[in-house]
Amino acid sequence: MAALLFLAPVLAVVALWIKLDSPGPVFFRQQRVGRHGRPFAIHKFRTMVADAPQRGLALTVGADPRITRSGAWLRQTRVDELPQLIDVLLGHMSLVGPRPEVPRYVQHYPPALRERALAVRPGITDPSSLEFLDEAELLAAAADPEREYIDRILPRKLQAAADYADRASLWTDLQVIVRTLRLLLSRA
Repeated sequence: MAALLFLAPVLAVVALWIKLDSPGPVFFRQQRVGRHGRPFAIHKFRTMVADAPQRGLALTVGADPRITRSGAWLRQTRVDELPQLIDVLLGHMSLVGPRPEVPRYVQHYPPALRERALAVRPGITDPSSLEFLDEAELLAAAADPEREYIDRILPRKLQAAADYADRASLWTDLQVIVRTLRLLLSRA
């Protein structure tokens, strides 16, 4: 709650920028799979045109033409993720934990890894999101981006999520938060 209050002026400026940049809502809400497989609607700042889901994949591939001008910067700096503090406040997410996936891709989880990966609350950041900061570019280089995601990237993310769930501690979470902040500051 304190983080949301502290960031309120920044969130208000970003919201205004999004509204001035392109028509549509400020927030992007999408169904994600949370702890123990429970669905929830994630909060993010909208970085794409309002009808982006009807125009393409659930994945972002390279310099996706659906991304707005403000959205490009919000994605690069990860400021688009800040509204997920609402999801933390609601108890759907934590600061650190496996990134929540859309149901379509959770269907590809092998049962043993699925159970381990979904045993903890999903997070705003985690080790695999740091490893795959350039995911959109990796997908852009693939002949079939969705196949590349399902066959190559998703299994690595899922294994990292299961490993995180097995050994999560306050110390490992603090390390991930510090790594995330360093990376974001270097990108800003």
